[in-house]
Amino acid sequence: MRINKLAASALLAVSALGLNACATGFPTQVSRYQAMPAPQGQSFFVVAANPARSGGLEFTQYATIVAQAMQAQGYVPAASPQAATMLVAVDYGVDQGQQEIVHNPFDRGYYGSAFGNYYDPFFRRGYYGNPYYSRYGSYRRRSPFFYGWDDPFWGSPFDSPYGGARSYTVYKSYLDVDIRRRVDNAALFEGHAKARSQSDNLGALVPNLIEAMFTGFPGRNGETVKITVPPAPRTR
Repeated sequence: MRINKLAASALLAVSALGLNACATGFPTQVSRYQAMPAPQGQSFFVVAANPARSGGLEFTQYATIVAQAMQAQGYVPAASPQAATMLVAVDYGVDQGQQEIVHNPFDRGYYGSAFGNYYDPFFRRGYYGNPYYSRYGSYRRRSPFFYGWDDPFWGSPFDSPYGGARSYTVYKSYLDVDIRRRVDNAALFEGHAKARSQSDNLGALVPNLIEAMFTGFPGRNGETVKITVPPAPRTR
């Protein structure tokens, strides 16, 4: 009996650590198709995939972040679309949201009385077998940001000490990045990033989607990866 209590206590401690590591990140799923040339002085210019956004202050803000990400890869910003080797078309958005209900998996009766019928849903569902790449390393290095889009702790009701269930609104956001060679319009990169969140604030969502898109850029052709963007460092 003592061993069972110790095991249950250890399980709760590990789960709490997992919650702290994952719930504060931004889970995304990124799909990329690419034939990007290695950086050798090629220039680029960021344009709006939706012409209605061209010149807008909001788009300009996001275009600046994309340009910085391209520069970090070794490509050179051009002064105009006509002077660029590559055109980087960017699109983004968020839906109207959908109500969801989350149940506490550690509530009595979910796994059986007092963890009597406990099983590990993460191994059962294959979370540890999914590919993951980020600037923090792969899941084989035990990165706390492994879970990505399917973070099993995302939206957890554990902020309530009494467990149970709660409802909340889930918003789905996306970012598309399409890179083409200007001279002949040949496709070089097609990327799609999507995320779930409890906020529809594009000002916060899009920069995170951009960071996910350019994590491990350009990636393997035809690859879909799960990435969780870590939260920004706290300022004192």
